[in-house]
Amino acid sequence: MGKVAFTETTSEQLGSKCMQDITLKDYEAECTHPYPSDEECKLVEESKDHTNAVELLDKGYMQYGCPHYRRRCRIRAPCCNEIFDCHHCHNDAKNNINVDQKLRHDIPRHQVEQVMCSLCGTEQEVQQICINCGVCMGNYFCETCKLFDDDISKKQYHCSGCGICRIGGRENFFHCYKCGCCYSMVLKNSHPCVEGAMHHDCPVCFEYLFESRNDVTVLPCGHTIHENCLKDMREHYQYACPLCSKSVCDMSKVWEKFDMEIAATPMPQLYQNKKVWILCNDCGKTSHVDYHVVAQKCPNCRSYNTRQTRG
Repeated sequence: MGKVAFTETTSEQLGSKCMQDITLKDYEAECTHPYPSDEECKLVEESKDHTNAVELLDKGYMQYGCPHYRRRCRIRAPCCNEIFDCHHCHNDAKNNINVDQKLRHDIPRHQVEQVMCSLCGTEQEVQQICINCGVCMGNYFCETCKLFDDDISKKQYHCSGCGICRIGGRENFFHCYKCGCCYSMVLKNSHPCVEGAMHHDCPVCFEYLFESRNDVTVLPCGHTIHENCLKDMREHYQYACPLCSKSVCDMSKVWEKFDMEIAATPMPQLYQNKKVWILCNDCGKTSHVDYHVVAQKCPNCRSYNTRQTRG
């Protein structure tokens, strides 16, 4: 085996060499990663500005509002020049039973011109972004209805036919111009049209249906009613429309029980040949039928939802 030669190196020489290597690496790194250009700096600044703008717009999101809407502004009512959280709050306050009947009124919602930012208190013309603090006063904003709402999960949309904003998503509803309101797409080719069907009060609770925030259903006769009110009617065994008395559901099983009850209850000899005139509430036909103390059956549609018109 040949000899191995060792070269002796002092500590000073070693330290000098290490410093040279470190300096060289720093120089190489500086050349490999140069300082950002003016364009890159501009992009960074724009990104920061965008982030700050979004944070400003979202400031107070879902933290303000009333029982009706989550929003970051209040409205000045043009009718009484008072500040309210929304038009429903105004109507609830001004139609309260404690208010003089002559002073009760609803707000003309489309005439609202001034809103007040809930964060900075600045009063301004109706617009989505506050002119003072720059906050978005409602993620959903309708300039026509003067409506603000942060809770866009409702899927609000403005219906030009109704003239107001609806919820549930435009793709799920259609506007019936004869009925004068929006109905579910499920009813598009099956609902009976009744002119102005929604432009009246609920026949049970007397709330105006057209602007009601509660769910409304269409009865087989075409009349409208709150879903909860219809449910209450059924709980009290009321199965006829409060407006026209037509059956609100399939009553065929009930009519079969009426058949059994009448068959088991023969009339006295005195009334066995008695005839009466009846009007059927379901089909609208007038008939001359045998009288029975339990009920009179319509021979046309076999319904017992009838009324006696003549003896």
